[in-house]
Amino acid sequence: MRNPKQVLNNLCEHSKVSGYRFERLYRNLFNEQMFYVAYQRIYTKQGNMTPGTDGKTIDQMSIQRIESLIASLKNETYQPNPAKRVYIPKKNGKMRPLGIPSFEDKLVQEVVRMILEAIYEGYFEYTSHGFRPFKSCHTALSSIQKRFVGAKWFIEGDIKGFFDNIDHSVLISILEERINDVRFIRLIRKFLKAGYVEHWQFNHTYSGTPQGGIISPILANIYLDKFDKFMNEYAKRFDKGNKRRVNPAYNRICNKRNSLKRKLNAEIDVEKRKILISQIRNMRTEMQQLPYGNDMDEQYRRLKYVRYADDFLIGVIGSKADCEAIKADLKKYMQEQLKLELSEEKTLITNAQDKAKFLGYEIYVQRSESKVKNSLGRTNRMFNGNVRLHVPTEIAREKLLAMNAMAIKQVNGKEIWWAESRGFLTSMKEEDIIARYNLEIRGFYNYYSIANNISAVGGTFGGIMKRSCIKTLAHKHNSTMRKEWKRYREGQDFVVRYMDNKGQEKCRVLYNEGFRRKTVNDFAECDHMPNTYFLPQASLVERLNNGVCELCGNKVPLIMHHVRTLCKLKADTEWNRLMLKRGRKTLAVCEKCNTLIQSYV
Repeated sequence: MRNPKQVLNNLCEHSKVSGYRFERLYRNLFNEQMFYVAYQRIYTKQGNMTPGTDGKTIDQMSIQRIESLIASLKNETYQPNPAKRVYIPKKNGKMRPLGIPSFEDKLVQEVVRMILEAIYEGYFEYTSHGFRPFKSCHTALSSIQKRFVGAKWFIEGDIKGFFDNIDHSVLISILEERINDVRFIRLIRKFLKAGYVEHWQFNHTYSGTPQGGIISPILANIYLDKFDKFMNEYAKRFDKGNKRRVNPAYNRICNKRNSLKRKLNAEIDVEKRKILISQIRNMRTEMQQLPYGNDMDEQYRRLKYVRYADDFLIGVIGSKADCEAIKADLKKYMQEQLKLELSEEKTLITNAQDKAKFLGYEIYVQRSESKVKNSLGRTNRMFNGNVRLHVPTEIAREKLLAMNAMAIKQVNGKEIWWAESRGFLTSMKEEDIIARYNLEIRGFYNYYSIANNISAVGGTFGGIMKRSCIKTLAHKHNSTMRKEWKRYREGQDFVVRYMDNKGQEKCRVLYNEGFRRKTVNDFAECDHMPNTYFLPQASLVERLNNGVCELCGNKVPLIMHHVRTLCKLKADTEWNRLMLKRGRKTLAVCEKCNTLIQSYV
């Protein structure tokens, strides 16, 4: 049986070859080792303890379940269960449908995802950043900041209902361009047509990919890779000229300055030389007030593009008429080739000096006459034309209000942010309250840490959260903020000391690490061959294959017992105490012990 790492690396070798077609992929689904790796990769997710439409979860996992699954794939009797549909809230107040597949389907999807990633990762364009290894929202934003310098216009792109409107026939035809394996394609088609159950009623799926399915993100990237490649070719056709022509006004002053320099070199009289030097300096100052390049140069155009999932941003050096033409061409391509529709309300043309919205950030091109001395001691306009990433103050405001950590008060017509106690947290332990606030502060900071103004907005956000935390503790102890600060203060830190389950003293410090701007160590500017060095060792399967019950010690076939989280376990049974002691959410047990455990569940 071939090692999964070797299988995937062999597929990776041909990933960048555009004309290569992959064959005999389906046989990799008969490899037990691939399923062992898939099981190890996804077992930690809490959603695996949510039953699908077949009523099963990751609990009671065994080698026999995997063998039975592979047998059904071999004789092609495997049929994915319909996903259980639930709804989760969106930021705009609407609800997003989410499909919960059964765990066996998740296992198969994870194996298929690993194979597809090995095939396509090296083939994808570097402008795509969503749901890819080594890429993220931060690499997309960092790429914009590096590549969109000097842009005059932004085109904010959004595809209407993308995940629900993916055309199955178009997707299959795209897959068949690189995959020559009927059985593998047929399996993907089964996932697309599996349907979903809502309010105990089965519904067919005629388009779209199941949101919540493991395979959906990679299929979405494969689908939109066509658009990425179209944009790459479109940019090559759109771009014109090697560089901007020099601004005529700048050029005139520059010629006069050069003429004065020649006179200075030939002049001997000291007084006249001083006058010439003064004039040359004045002209340099005048030149620095003017742009070097001609902003209205029609012979120079540039187009840059970045996409994250179904959102994309285009930076254009050109006219607004050019942007209108680009938008029309994109709309036509989407409709004719991908059977998709651009959202008219969200696909906007924005002046680059105004603020375009992308991935929760505001993006604009800076206009600044500020000067900085370079290494030669000359002053240059270092900031003009740079792309700035801003976190809107409104984001921090809405976040604080949504968490009930703040109230808005009007004082003399001004809006005052007032920290509030969060009464619903007062039933928690002091150290858990601190942990909750630290988690929320770090979550906000980690996402917006690359914004140019994170120090200001993060400081405001952190300050409100800190006061809210102290107020919450004061509410819990029926005390005042002043007394709580005095009670828990250690230097400049707010520290809660407590005893853990082992009787050892621990401390929890309210977030005190500041909000300094971070840089992104990204891979956005180059294509990387996918690799599989991150494949986990199949330790769960090794424990099952070991055949020794971790509870009673008997040597018999085992079943893996799973729990959702350790924090809610109570040390009231032998198996719970053992899991808490080992710090594991899993326990490999025999049939007898498993029956005992299930009788307590």
